[in-house]
Amino acid sequence: MHTGSTGQIIGISVASLLVIGWGAAMSLYFGRRAKTSRDWLSANESLPLFVVVITQFAAAAGGGVLIAHVGIGYQSGWSVFVYEGCVLVGFLLLTLIARWLREQSFTTVPDVVTRLFGQHKLVTTIAALAALVVPFGWIVTQFVAFAKLFGQLTGISTPVLVAVITLASLTFVLPGGLTSVAWADFVFGLFKIAMALVVAFYGIHLAGGWSRITETVPERLWSPAGVTAVGWQQIWLWAAAIIPGTLTNQLYYQRVFATKRVSDARRGLAFSGLTMLVSGVYAGCIGLAVHAMNPDLSNQEDAAGWLLTQLPTWMLVLFAAFLVATIVATSGAALQSTVANLTRDVYQTVAGQESGELRTVALSRLITVAVAAVAALLAIAFPTALAWLVASYAYSAAALAAPIFLGYLLHRSRRLRPAAAISSMVAGLAGCGAAQLLGTTVPYAVYGIAASAVVLLLLTAATAGKRTPTVPREIVSNA
Repeated sequence: MHTGSTGQIIGISVASLLVIGWGAAMSLYFGRRAKTSRDWLSANESLPLFVVVITQFAAAAGGGVLIAHVGIGYQSGWSVFVYEGCVLVGFLLLTLIARWLREQSFTTVPDVVTRLFGQHKLVTTIAALAALVVPFGWIVTQFVAFAKLFGQLTGISTPVLVAVITLASLTFVLPGGLTSVAWADFVFGLFKIAMALVVAFYGIHLAGGWSRITETVPERLWSPAGVTAVGWQQIWLWAAAIIPGTLTNQLYYQRVFATKRVSDARRGLAFSGLTMLVSGVYAGCIGLAVHAMNPDLSNQEDAAGWLLTQLPTWMLVLFAAFLVATIVATSGAALQSTVANLTRDVYQTVAGQESGELRTVALSRLITVAVAAVAALLAIAFPTALAWLVASYAYSAAALAAPIFLGYLLHRSRRLRPAAAISSMVAGLAGCGAAQLLGTTVPYAVYGIAASAVVLLLLTAATAGKRTPTVPREIVSNA
């Protein structure tokens, strides 16, 4: 492990605290706008388009971009754009139902499922668990990424660093929930975009310029053909895993729910997807630059960490600020999303515990602290055993993709019943689990989604019946 000099450690610590303090101040300022529980849980349809676009980027471009995506750039060059492109495709597909989502005044993903199939506690329970597992996994992943990167820089122990990032995330969420998170993420997102480009071009400079990279790195990585250097099999696997995961990620839905104008719902997703290409520029440039300087790393995901050891103090301090902004923005967004599920779906809907505005906000804050504490303990206990978190994407998509998208397509012509949603989600989880146990080549999420879709279509056909006036009218009128 490389540890910086005393001066570097002091500079990194000061920069990190300044970023966290800046974020806390913004959260407190914007959190004053959160007057009701709906402000806290969904920003009460108050976010303008430019905030939605940047906060989507800030939430999506987290620790994975800093470590895993740079590793892709190191090993496979411009193929990292395929990964980012899959996220873009997911956003573009979400635009197909974005207007309807915004018009329904939803708060969480289970709201979508119950609106389509009818109120039922088991429907809400399964959908809530499927929706919250991804953002909760993100929380733990961000905490671990922060501890790994800053542990290498400063030599500070993992428990201390996890405690720091936990407290930082809480300062983003507690003041106003999604209202404070979204506005703080907007400012941090702008900073992240600017710093990603600065760091990318500095990495090229550090490697001796683009000409030096083209001389030392195999042409198959840096040429336009480098987009497919990772191989078509891997590209297919990415597409099959990332696109469904994006389509069912509640963090993205919440920002659609929170748009100020209905017309912004689709545009926000489209522009947000395009901003993700900035992550590809950053990860590709850094990965290729590190490859040019050190082509013999045993693990491609060590590329980002190795680069830190090569930076001069002034750049290292700036990069540290960039790392903190990136990680705390994503962890805060994921924390708020998880709490929204627990408060809205588990406590209020499943448990049937209604409460007043002030009590709901107070309860949400209490749950926020509890969830952050559990995530911190997991990050400390399993700092390297995070492969299970990857499965959260697969199982979430397997349970939710068919009920949301097929349900949306069918809801105008068929009466959709809770039993169909329950059976479809259970079939998706079972299909996903069976494929994982069998070790299939195709990502097991695909089998889960297929099983879920087949069961939903069969049950819908078996109980075919036209919709009746008893079904909520807003679904028909607003679809």
